[in-house]
Amino acid sequence: MAACGLRMAKCRAYVCAGMLGLGLVAALLLLVFLCSGCGQSQADVPTGGQAPKQEVKQAGGSEEAKPVESPPPVVPTGFAPARICILPLTELPSSTGSSQAVVLNAYIGLMDAFGCQIKAPGVLRFELYQYVPRSAAPKGQRLAIWPDIDLTHPATNNRYWRDFLRAYEFKLDAPAGLSETYVLEATLMCPDGRRLTATFPLRGGK
Repeated sequence: MAACGLRMAKCRAYVCAGMLGLGLVAALLLLVFLCSGCGQSQADVPTGGQAPKQEVKQAGGSEEAKPVESPPPVVPTGFAPARICILPLTELPSSTGSSQAVVLNAYIGLMDAFGCQIKAPGVLRFELYQYVPRSAAPKGQRLAIWPDIDLTHPATNNRYWRDFLRAYEFKLDAPAGLSETYVLEATLMCPDGRRLTATFPLRGGK
C-alpha cells in the first residue's frame, strides 16, 4: 500500500509539472501575440473616433496647369468711312476784282457703311479742274491743288468739324478770275490705305 501511494504521488507530481509547462507555453504565446500587435504604427490607428485621412489627388496633378487661351477680340466693322461727298453748300463767292483772290467754302461729309455722316481720321486733298461739257470725263486741265489737310490729330479734326451740319468746313484760297464752271475734287486718304473721292460741279462768281 505504501508503494502504491508513492507511485500515485509521483504521477500527480508529473501531471502538475506538465500542466505548469503547458501554462507557461500558453503565456509565452499570448505575450508574443500582444507584442506583435503593439508594433503597429500609431499614425495608422485613428484616435478620438476620427476616420483616417485619405490623400486626395487632383486630376492631372502630375502635369503643370496650362493657361486658358482667350478668344481673339472681335474687331467691329462698318464704322469706318465708306463714302465721301461734297455738300451743295460748297460755293465760290464772286470776287470784287479780276485780280483779287477769293475764298472757296468747301463742305465735306463722310458716310459710314450705313449712310450715316461721321467724323473720321484721314488726310484730305482738294483739287480744282476745268469743266469739260458734254463729256464722259468732265475733268479737264487741273487749275489748282491745295496742301493736304491732316485730320488724323483729334484737335485738328475737331477744329474743322461742324456738328450742326454733321460735316467738315474748309476755307480754301482760290485763284483769281474764276468765272466759269469748274470741277472740285476731294480725296480722303484713310489710315488703312483706302482712297475715297468725290467731285462737285462748281460755278465761278460773275
